[in-house]
Amino acid sequence: MTTSATAKATARTAVSRPRRPRRLRRLAAPLLLAAGLCMSSLTAAGTVQAADGTVVTSTQSGGRTVSFTFDDGPHPTHTPRLLEVLRKHNVKATFCLWGDHVRQYPYLVSRIAADGHRLCNHSMAHQDMGGWSQQQIRQNLEQVNNVIRQAAPGAQIIYFRAPYGSWGQSPQVAASMGMQPLGWRTDIGDWQPPGTNELVRRIMQGVTPGAVVLMHDGGGDRSQTVSAVDQTIPQLKAQGYTFDQPAVR
Repeated sequence: MTTSATAKATARTAVSRPRRPRRLRRLAAPLLLAAGLCMSSLTAAGTVQAADGTVVTSTQSGGRTVSFTFDDGPHPTHTPRLLEVLRKHNVKATFCLWGDHVRQYPYLVSRIAADGHRLCNHSMAHQDMGGWSQQQIRQNLEQVNNVIRQAAPGAQIIYFRAPYGSWGQSPQVAASMGMQPLGWRTDIGDWQPPGTNELVRRIMQGVTPGAVVLMHDGGGDRSQTVSAVDQTIPQLKAQGYTFDQPAVR
């Protein structure tokens, strides 16, 4: 090969080498765009997966805010009364729904969602999931989500709370399904009713800035809880608290 031919071959090689990366970039661009569109669609639908399986115990905004959450409903007597109290005080809360009760009283789930409260998956039959496999947990949570969506089509199920706070592998499963694992900072122990005045005292002494408060609207007689909520909301507001939703990571 002559010196001139060698130079031309070398030039062709030098020119052709960058072409492969450009082709790869041309192929990658549509894939990245498609992925971005998929993520945008998921965001619009409200079904983006939680970032991780961290169990949150604080409010979304922090500071002098508090979040009321209610487990084990809906209940045909106490949930409607609680909704009236929350509406009167213009407070939004989070309802952690027991799947079997959702099946019994779907109209109440529809009312909860219509009032602008957030929904939380609290398992199908309030069983201890601490030792369950991920597959068992996923099947249970999917079943609950299905009955909630039948009761309130289009409603977002933002959180999951494990019965008894026995988490096991459930935080990771819930996060993979787009639900934020939801814990609490203050538990007033209303599942064993001690009297309305005592519940008021526990709420007022137990609330700290940014706290998620665990209470119940189902699973038993929750009339004391409803009365305590009615009394404490004005007192907390007088202390400068505002009501927020639990954090979502």
